[in-house]
Amino acid sequence: MKTPPRLQPLVEEGLIDTVVRQLMSGKEAMVYVVRCGEDTLCAKIYKEATHRSFRQAVDYTENRRVKNSRSARAMAKGSKFGRQEQEAAWQSAEVDALYRLAAAGVRVPTPYNFCDGVLLMELVTDADGDAAPRLNDVVFSPEDAMRHHATLIKEVVRMLCAGVVHGDLSEFNILLASDGPVVIDLPQAVDAAGNNHAQRMLLRDVNNLKNFFGQFAPALLKTRYGEEIWSLYHSGVLSVESVLTGRFERSKKSVDLGSVLREVDDARAEEAARQVRMGVRQ
Repeated sequence: MKTPPRLQPLVEEGLIDTVVRQLMSGKEAMVYVVRCGEDTLCAKIYKEATHRSFRQAVDYTENRRVKNSRSARAMAKGSKFGRQEQEAAWQSAEVDALYRLAAAGVRVPTPYNFCDGVLLMELVTDADGDAAPRLNDVVFSPEDAMRHHATLIKEVVRMLCAGVVHGDLSEFNILLASDGPVVIDLPQAVDAAGNNHAQRMLLRDVNNLKNFFGQFAPALLKTRYGEEIWSLYHSGVLSVESVLTGRFERSKKSVDLGSVLREVDDARAEEAARQVRMGVRQ
């Protein structure tokens, strides 16, 4: 096929040899199958912000760190340069998350290169060597649904132990490879310790898995893995070896409202100090 303009620089640089076909077009990117020597990879081309249906919601970008102080100030002010830097940070977030999670042993595609808004990574395949389907395109037996759900719950735990919450996990961004599910689409991933919405996002991710696989294995609909996982994480005892039951009962102990308010005040003071350091007018 004709090489898309965004991939032409990578061809000229020798990073890819040929473009085989378009694999998919999503809310935030277009993905192509490409050849690199003897290897077949996929190239993910991020759409510009004006052409994305998935916006950079503040819930996702909260507390994302930018190393360059000039870029951070520009992003806070919303200048043209700042918007460009924000876009670059949004795109690189998936690359950072992929490397971080791959190093932690999470089942994600292996990233190889990131150049000019194009991410080169492993092409996840099925048993026949074809591009792996998304979960939403597959019908499962109750036994397979239970097995794949258990695998993905372990991956959610492994991600959280690496300090990451996917933030948009569902049957639409999990591929069924020949050896089991693979998690994809991570530009909206958030830092579990640094994002105030991390708990809500993790519970939503886990509920999405429950509701999807629960169509095939109704017993899953009664489970509460999300609350159990977050409780163990919040208590500092979650590990990849944690044995989960899917059961959870909320503590009936009274809440120390004073401590909660002190934590809120401390967080506000810390944020105010950070804004001052960034040179942002309060």
